[in-house]
This record gives sequence, structure tokens and C-alpha cells, in this order.
Amino acid sequence: MKDYLQDIVQHTHGLGIIDLVKITGTDSDTVINSVAEDRSVIVEAKFKSAHPDFIGIFGMPNLGKLNTILNIPEYKEDARLSINTQKDSAGAEVPSGIHFENKNSDFKNDYRFMSEAVISDKLKTVKFKGVKWNVNVVPTAASIQRLKFQASANSEETTFVAKVESGDLKFYFGDPTTHAGNFVFQAGVTGTLNKSWSWPVGAVISILSLPGDKTFKFADEGASMITVDSGLIEYTYIIPAQTK
Repeated sequence: MKDYLQDIVQHTHGLGIIDLVKITGTDSDTVINSVAEDRSVIVEAKFKSAHPDFIGIFGMPNLGKLNTILNIPEYKEDARLSINTQKDSAGAEVPSGIHFENKNSDFKNDYRFMSEAVISDKLKTVKFKGVKWNVNVVPTAASIQRLKFQASANSEETTFVAKVESGDLKFYFGDPTTHAGNFVFQAGVTGTLNKSWSWPVGAVISILSLPGDKTFKFADEGASMITVDSGLIEYTYIIPAQTK
């Protein structure tokens, strides 16, 4: 269980804009949903295999606290993690939190979940209806690094514009009348972009910096999507276009 918890925290809280997720688990599927505090990113994720410890519907709040507990050296080796349960109003056993105990059972912590009713109220699930993806690329480490270079050179910019020119996917920063920069993110792409939408620099870089195999898609309808396969969980990050 610890590996999954660390994976969830890294791929949500690690972005710096998410501190609450909703878990929906059955015998066949384990699904994660969340929305960034600034609404810049919608997260939908699914475990590669359903996890028996994540059965039910509950919230995981204060992911910063969970991250702190997970990284306490006392729990580095042979720690025992277990799911606490309690009875709901209907008398059914539901997940209520995680109990942490070190190898010698002399160091313990309890992390509490949000109930289904509370998480459903706190985190309104945003259902992505789907769009036609015009451009689909597999980002390289070199392209991600070049994006970071341009973001550093144009640190005053909070967004960038994606365009396809002569078959190349290019990212544009800034205003040519003052300071600006652009570069080829990926050459020889299939597809075109007819609209010059703006995308949040910080969120895109944070997601592309996560470990795992990635794809990056753009749609003329005003959405982009980055998928990250961590090996345990496949995360989908929907990024609505922004207006300056």
C-alpha cells in the first residue's frame, strides 16, 4: 500500500496545486479524481489493477500531511500500514483512515480520510466530455528541458501558446513588442492547430517533470491533455485553455 500512497502523493500534491483527492474503489477498479485549487488542471487516474485496500468512496485530504508521514524514517523499512474502518449511517463498514506503525510498534500515526458525503461536497467531480485531439506527441526529455529553459528566460510569463508551423509543434512565450521567445517542442508532428490557445506554464512543467511515460495532446476546442503512466497508476491531466 505504501508504494501506491507515495505514487498518489507524488502525482497530485507534487504539482503544488492539489491537496485533496477522491478515491472510488470497487473489486474491479480503483479510480482517483481531483481538481487543482486554481481550477487549472483536472485529474482523472486509474490504478493498473484494482487495489483491495482502497474499496469504497472516500477523500484523502491534506496530502501534505500524508506526504510528511510517508517520509518519516521510522516507516522506511518494514512499516505496517492498515486501513481503519468505521460504520456509516447505514451500518456498513467504510474506510476511515490509514494507521501507520513502525517495525517495533513504538512509533505510530493515524491519517484520517474524508467521508463519502464530505468529499462529494468538497470536491465536485468535473466530467471531461472529450474532444477531438488535433495534435498528439510523446515529449522527450530534451524537449521538456527546452521548455524549462524558455520558461526561465521568460519568467514573467504565466502562459505559453502552442502552434503548429511547417509541421513543427512550437511553443511561444511573451509579446514580440517587448520580450519574447519560442522554440520547437517537437518536429514533424501530424495534425494542425487552427487556434492559438494559451496554456499555464507552471502546471504543464510540473506535470511533464513527473516520473513515468507521457503523452501530450492538444485540441482546437480549448483543451490539452497530458497522460502519465507511473507503472502503478495511469494519470490523466486535463488542462483547459486560459485567456490572458
